[in-house]
Amino acid sequence: MKSVALGESQQEIELKLALPTSDPSSLAKLLARVPILARRKPTHQQVHNVYYDTPEQLLRQQRVALRIRRVGSAAQPRWLQTLKTGGRGNSALSQRGEWEVGVPSPTLALEALQATPWPKIDPDGSVFAALVPAFSTSFTRTSWVVRRRDASVVEVALDIGHLIAGDTRAPICELELELLAGPPAALFDIAQQIARTIAVLPLTQSKSERGYRLAQNGLDTPLHARPPQLTKALSLPEAAASVLREMFNQFSTNLHALRSSDDPEAVHHARIGWRRFRSAVRLFKPVLVPGAMPAWQPLQLLLGLLGELRDLDVAWSDTLPALAKAYSAGNAQRADAWRAMAHSLQQAADLQRKAVRYALLEPAVGATLLATTQWLEGLVTLPVPAGARGAAKLSLRRWSRLRMARMHRQLERARQGHREPRWPAPGPHPR
Repeated sequence: MKSVALGESQQEIELKLALPTSDPSSLAKLLARVPILARRKPTHQQVHNVYYDTPEQLLRQQRVALRIRRVGSAAQPRWLQTLKTGGRGNSALSQRGEWEVGVPSPTLALEALQATPWPKIDPDGSVFAALVPAFSTSFTRTSWVVRRRDASVVEVALDIGHLIAGDTRAPICELELELLAGPPAALFDIAQQIARTIAVLPLTQSKSERGYRLAQNGLDTPLHARPPQLTKALSLPEAAASVLREMFNQFSTNLHALRSSDDPEAVHHARIGWRRFRSAVRLFKPVLVPGAMPAWQPLQLLLGLLGELRDLDVAWSDTLPALAKAYSAGNAQRADAWRAMAHSLQQAADLQRKAVRYALLEPAVGATLLATTQWLEGLVTLPVPAGARGAAKLSLRRWSRLRMARMHRQLERARQGHREPRWPAPGPHPR
């Protein structure tokens, strides 16, 4: 297959942002008005991708994605074959291996995979022979290339379209910022400039991950807690980053699900993620640089709305149904009154859910989530506070035990300090 030009290995560094808007068609014009993009001419492409895997999803299990991309019109298409290997998860900032080559047709080309990690994934060729289409994506890409004075180069790509799995479709409305040159901080700097006027949500799941979920009818399934993998070799800052990223990911992923899902569990697990995150921040406080944490005040309205929505969801779906028979007691009039009350409560929950979705459209919310993502990414490179350098030399297990014991002592002292005071015995009234 002489027409195939083998691509070189490269590390793809990309920041992914969901765009929670009710009018995707206006996004290109809104982005074109952002000062950093305003004087740059955008390019437009029609993109269609088909992702391949075995029926057992062996590639997904190894965090590998393989696709054929058609760029351009159906009359004059250009075909690209891409292999991506999974990097560290739990963050909107992804870093992974990518090998992309031009191929002559929409058929997978085994020869084009020889200069990639594929031979290690599939040494006997059995995986390649079993590959079948798993799902596809089709979208319009509007992109700008931003060249900055610090020599960094970033491609800002707006993707509007659909994920497609069989007869099921789900919208794509996202922004990808890919680093072409320079430090990753350039991605966050440009993203923050966009987030000042356009609502964004950090997006940890790639299109391929969401495509698999769509194919299994689980796209908006609530994300439960997933304790991170911790090893003895991790330093304290590395352990803090791993734990906090997982918890913040639970919070932000369930926020993303809330945009289209009415499942009460998405609300529940978003709140669990935030409580876990704040608790872990307190746990790791001695090794976190003072003043480096972003201010979370812009999230207070959203968090309050989530709490009120959770109360309503629990009331109409869990608490009240168990009392319905006892209240009605075979009385038709009381049964009608109960049904009317339950319906009103569910309507109140629906209105509250809309209020949460409106809160996600506030740019300050997205900017705060983005700032938190950047802070988490920098935890490993930030210097350990001077007062915690001794603790940083301890093993992770010993440090965590000592830290938790200290926090328990603080809790006990606080509890004792709030005990009811002992009033003196009755005696003569003072004159």
